[in-house]
Amino acid sequence: METGITRPLKRHPHTRTCADEEASPAAAPPAKKIHVKDEKIDDWSDRVLSDVFRVTLDVTRALDSRGARLAYLPNLKDEIERSGEPTKLTALNIDQAILEAASAVPASRPLFSYLLPCFKRVVRAASTSRRPTPEKQAVLDEAKRLCMSHCIFALTMPDLYGREPNASHDTLAPYLLRHHENDDGVCLDFFNEAVSRMKEDEQIAPIFTEAMVQISNKLATMSMNDDYRPYVNCLVTYSRYPALLDALAQHDHFLVTPTPGMTKEQIAVSSEVDSILGPFFRISPLQPEVTKSYFANPRTIDPGHIKTSQSALQMTLKTHQGDLTSIINAFVRSGQTARNRVLDWFAFIVNTNHKRRALQLNPTHVASDGFMVNVTATLDQLCEPFMDASFSKISKIDIDYLRRNPRVNISDETKLNADQSSSDEFYDKKVEGTSNFISEVFFLNLAAHHYGSEAANSKLKDLDKDIKHFQRAEKEMSENMKKLPNNSPQMFAAKLQYDKIINVLEKSMALRFSIEGVLTDKSMQTLSLQFMRYVTVWLLRVASGSAYVPGQSLKLPLSKDSPQEFNCLPEYALQDVVDNFKFVMRFMPQIMMSAVGDEIAALCITFLRSSEYVKNPYLKSSLVTLLFSGTFPMYHLSRGILGDILVGSQFANEHLLHALMKFYIECESSGVSTAFYDRFNIRYEIFQVMKTIWQNSVYKEQLSKESKVNRQFFVQFVNLLLNDATYLLDEALSKLAKIHDYQKQLLDQSLSPEDREKVQSDMEQAEQQCQSWMSLVNETMAMMKLFTEALKDAFTMPEIVGRLASMLDYNLETLVGPKRGNLKVEDAKKYNFDAKTLLSGFIDIYLNLGSQEAFIDAVAADGRSYKPANFDAASKILSGKGLKTPEELAKWATLKQKVAKAKEIADQAEVDLGEVPSEFEDPIMGILMEDPVLLPSKAIVDRSTIVQHLLSDARDPFNRNPMTIEDVIPVDELRRQVQAWKAERVAIAEAKLAGDAMDTTAG
Repeated sequence: METGITRPLKRHPHTRTCADEEASPAAAPPAKKIHVKDEKIDDWSDRVLSDVFRVTLDVTRALDSRGARLAYLPNLKDEIERSGEPTKLTALNIDQAILEAASAVPASRPLFSYLLPCFKRVVRAASTSRRPTPEKQAVLDEAKRLCMSHCIFALTMPDLYGREPNASHDTLAPYLLRHHENDDGVCLDFFNEAVSRMKEDEQIAPIFTEAMVQISNKLATMSMNDDYRPYVNCLVTYSRYPALLDALAQHDHFLVTPTPGMTKEQIAVSSEVDSILGPFFRISPLQPEVTKSYFANPRTIDPGHIKTSQSALQMTLKTHQGDLTSIINAFVRSGQTARNRVLDWFAFIVNTNHKRRALQLNPTHVASDGFMVNVTATLDQLCEPFMDASFSKISKIDIDYLRRNPRVNISDETKLNADQSSSDEFYDKKVEGTSNFISEVFFLNLAAHHYGSEAANSKLKDLDKDIKHFQRAEKEMSENMKKLPNNSPQMFAAKLQYDKIINVLEKSMALRFSIEGVLTDKSMQTLSLQFMRYVTVWLLRVASGSAYVPGQSLKLPLSKDSPQEFNCLPEYALQDVVDNFKFVMRFMPQIMMSAVGDEIAALCITFLRSSEYVKNPYLKSSLVTLLFSGTFPMYHLSRGILGDILVGSQFANEHLLHALMKFYIECESSGVSTAFYDRFNIRYEIFQVMKTIWQNSVYKEQLSKESKVNRQFFVQFVNLLLNDATYLLDEALSKLAKIHDYQKQLLDQSLSPEDREKVQSDMEQAEQQCQSWMSLVNETMAMMKLFTEALKDAFTMPEIVGRLASMLDYNLETLVGPKRGNLKVEDAKKYNFDAKTLLSGFIDIYLNLGSQEAFIDAVAADGRSYKPANFDAASKILSGKGLKTPEELAKWATLKQKVAKAKEIADQAEVDLGEVPSEFEDPIMGILMEDPVLLPSKAIVDRSTIVQHLLSDARDPFNRNPMTIEDVIPVDELRRQVQAWKAERVAIAEAKLAGDAMDTTAG
């Protein structure tokens, strides 16, 4: 770039700078206003250039027409006079004028602070002139060009003006931070002029990029409590210019380059503070100091104030995230280089922050929640253009992306249905080609949700636990301090500990309120939900190998051979969907009504029906929870968000019941330590879903079909249902008996304080357990009542009816027998226990099956628990408490008579048969075999025995080898022998009975 001046000028002894005049106590009056109607070009040029650059060749003129101080240029004046030219400022000498004026600026003042206002004045002069003549326009253009050149030189070559380099002066950063309308703020015209020269002047790009690096570094020390807006506004303005963004994206600090000595933890947090964009994304209301400002007194704040503060927080964050999105969009659109670099930046963030989902997390070892949530929200916005309601672009999401050297690293992630070696083998087979932008941002966003917003969601649960812990600690410490003497060392130490607890508690509460506020922003979650719908549909397409979109059907069950592309997906692909929908259903269900379609129900039903596609039992159980949550009544939806879909859609009608029954069986053993307790919660949720759909008779038909077509499957389901009922009733009623004893003990006034505290503690524990068990009891009995009412034949199968009768008889004795007084407790409803309702439910099941002869015989054959006295006691309670109608009481009386008669016949038959031959006796149960079958081990047992055994153990009881009921072979010859023997014994007994009758008559 040429200016005509290549050396610095020494300051003339008569030079008067603007700074000198500002310091002068007296100044000459401003020149009179000049009438420019017939002004000559030389005079116009002198006047305008003098006003623009605030310089003069007239030593007597100190102010311009507006009262601004002028710098006198003696060197230029001397040179002009020697040349014989008029002493005026022109386009030919303005370069020297700028150089002399700039060289005279005091070293304490940044040189750019003089030149930038000059540039802005020349721009204004050009814009305010009314159709300037070509001569005048040429003067202004040259002045603008030269001014820009000197602006660049001032920042890159201060020695040209006789200055030493000064890092605080030789930078554009402070001027970029000021508003462009300020004289000392970089305006858009300056940007435009600079960018237009970038191809011809390689010094320009570094001026801007280094300034942005400085701005970024400064912002890295700030929080949302500070004046951060100028920094963000600066980058927003900067992002208008693709050439500048391209240069910035190629800067060494745009991406973090880990050094050999950096730890994984240092690398994880580096993108937040050491990359150019990091500090902009770091600004968040989740910064610790910011959470305190929104929630100053979290322990005493009222719910209304919490909501108000959260709304304010959301408004601020929404504006900030909007700016971040516009910045990233500008990078993406500015060209291939910038786009790839910004995608690399996002990938570095998600790839280095896998520990954000670790069970034990040190927050200082990973990027912050605020930073990661901003990353997630921005990627959601990048995905928004292709997330149309008709899913028309979903085919562009390429599953092979993960096999083309993807930016997203999933190598150490747990896979949906593959072990590490299988996954490694699959991904080692690379696929040719390049991945499209939609696939890039889809997989980046999927990972960002996992390590970003969903990690923050998970932290909410942890904070809830921590807060309860600290609240208990605060209460205990407060009670202990009351026992300590004032001003004692013990009291001083206790106060210090108490203050620490309060400090941590308040930090945790403020953070918890802030995270909830951030994650419950309606617009952010609506877009997140939209993305999760796309993930849902995409997962179903990959798993089924179909072109599924909502409104179309899926063929279930899925293929027995699950696609490797699906198996080797990271588990979080499904986990993100489930967790996001669960969060929204809990905190903001109102946005679900318009955002959810059939795909969520299809997702849950598909992977419960074909549960072998998902390895993690907890993830599968989350699908049940999602269905359960979707049936909660909400607003005008009495069956919840998903209820109508589950009740009315053909897909659900065909597959939902079997899917629920299958997982009811499957969750019996998940292989984890807490499975024993988890399975009851899962089954509770299954019951709730079943109750919601039961009003549609098609589900009753489906259950009946299962009992006939999939008999073993149905028997296994009912067997587990009976197991649960037996166990839960035993646990719940035994806890009630303990509570009864504890309440009785607490009435003893002679109980010592220590013993009383122990009893009280034990009772509270029993109460908590009893409440849980009784809730499950009530749901289990409600389902048994529904099922036995609809399927009398199915519940009187030989494999089921005996266990069902025994369970009913045993618990009937507990409820009406001699020890029923042990269940009387104070405030029984507190424990979800209502003896009358529970008894009435048992009687309903008896009555539902009372017309079935097999059931009557099974009750009568229950030698352990059937007692006519219990049936009589139940009659008295039912009639005395008005629990049943006269018609129901009559049916109950009839049932009692039938059972008594059947008992009499069974007892006589047992006497008639006498001792059973060993070859006819079941070797396991010791009973007469009615339907002998041969096992793979060659042992012979009754079919009912092996059926019951296989329900809990799928191995041959004699050699422990795996087997199924299909492996048994009927032993027809032995069965005929048993039948012949029975007929012979009965005939002998009947003949004897007839002979005895004749002898009596004769006598």
